[in-house]
Amino acid sequence: MKNFKLFTFVLASLTIVSCTGYNKVLKSDDYPSKFEVANQLYDDGQELRSIALYEQIYQRMPKTGEGELSYFRIGKGYYLGADYYMAGYYLGQFSQRFSTSEKAEDALFLSAMCSVKNSPEFSLDQNETDLAINDLQQFIDRFPSSILVDSCNSIIDGLRFKLEKKEFNAVELYSKTENYRAATSAALTFLDDYPMSVFNERVSYLLVQNSYLLSKNSVESKKKERIDQTIERYRTFVVSFPNSEYIGITTDYYEKMELEKLKYQK
Repeated sequence: MKNFKLFTFVLASLTIVSCTGYNKVLKSDDYPSKFEVANQLYDDGQELRSIALYEQIYQRMPKTGEGELSYFRIGKGYYLGADYYMAGYYLGQFSQRFSTSEKAEDALFLSAMCSVKNSPEFSLDQNETDLAINDLQQFIDRFPSSILVDSCNSIIDGLRFKLEKKEFNAVELYSKTENYRAATSAALTFLDDYPMSVFNERVSYLLVQNSYLLSKNSVESKKKERIDQTIERYRTFVVSFPNSEYIGITTDYYEKMELEKLKYQK
């Protein structure tokens, strides 16, 4: 018990001394010492603590090698500390302010990764996802020979699938809530935007289903046009997915629409 108390006292004393030394360097005008302590903290895994010192160094000597490294490590420190908005700002700015630096490639990639980290789950607003795709593409355009290009393309594919899944869920939601017009419109947009999607069979079925229900519930002046659209969408569905599990139910919609169509041929 005594040994534990002694250890705790020693640890607390070292912490106080360490804080005192850090604050002394932070308030001093000794920039070589600031740089040395900042590097020690950064290398010891205390990146966030090093940021205040690096900021002072960059402000004092922005055009020097120390200033360049400081600015990069400010951004990288925020990145390692999971503050992706601050990290994205500094790393993005680094690639512009130090465009010829050997660290510019890493900085721009990490800046793009900040946007990726800020991309939310598919059910939420996807503005950050669009930004992440754009940032990754900018990296590819600027560094087309980078060994990171394949990783960027793979990440972009994952982000695009997130957007695809969100749009698919919108079609499903409109259909479940019996918003036939919105479901039909969303399905048409989805099929245009994602012609190779794994969800296309389901979306094409929902297009026929909601087109049928929209026709059925239309005012008289719009019925004939919507019946014709439903029949055409059914035919496209059958050609595209001849072995679909939805063939039976969509054929039922088609036959009912053909009977309805006869009323307008008299």
